Amino acid sequence: MRAVGALILAAGGSTRFGEAKQFLVFDGQALLRRVVVAAQEGGCAPIAAVVGQEWERAGAELAGTGAHLVHNREWERGIGTSIRCGIKYLVRDAPSLEGAILLACDQPYVNGEVISRLIGERKKSGKTIVASHYAGTLGIPAFFGASWFGALCSLDDESGAKSLLQSHHGDMAHIEFEGGAVDIDTPDEYASLTSHEYNRRG
Repeated sequence: MRAVGALILAAGGSTRFGEAKQFLVFDGQALLRRVVVAAQEGGCAPIAAVVGQEWERAGAELAGTGAHLVHNREWERGIGTSIRCGIKYLVRDAPSLEGAILLACDQPYVNGEVISRLIGERKKSGKTIVASHYAGTLGIPAFFGASWFGALCSLDDESGAKSLLQSHHGDMAHIEFEGGAVDIDTPDEYASLTSHEYNRRG
């Protein structure tokens, strides 16, 4: 199997949260750095982190990680613009990629083992899409083979990869990842998550 890249979506404005979620700390690391480390530990290379208005702060956070920052100047138009930026970067940087893992930085329980399982299921099943299954749905983190890069780049500005996952079940395998249901959208969710982590460690 050829190399698998990672595309990290980290350009959102976090309007519901009120501040940039990418830099919230969970288990001792900012969420953005945490997902980069997960991608590295899962065997992904290259790693493209798509960022928007927090370009400089993201660069400082990821210094020394080897991740490539991709600046999406059109981030306010929607998640589809970030997917397009990231895929185009990966294709230019590594044209022979087998595929890419699509990741968000607000799923704190994503780790290297989850990403390794996605890649392993790709090898086992031969499917060109491998999604994560949680809370009765299929979502990211997800592997997309290179044959889907064109479709990812053709998504509407406001559409994420969910539309592809919903309409191409025959091309897809999945792994179970219960922790994928946990994401951070509000300060209350973050407070609950960090309180739980503190209690677990204590």
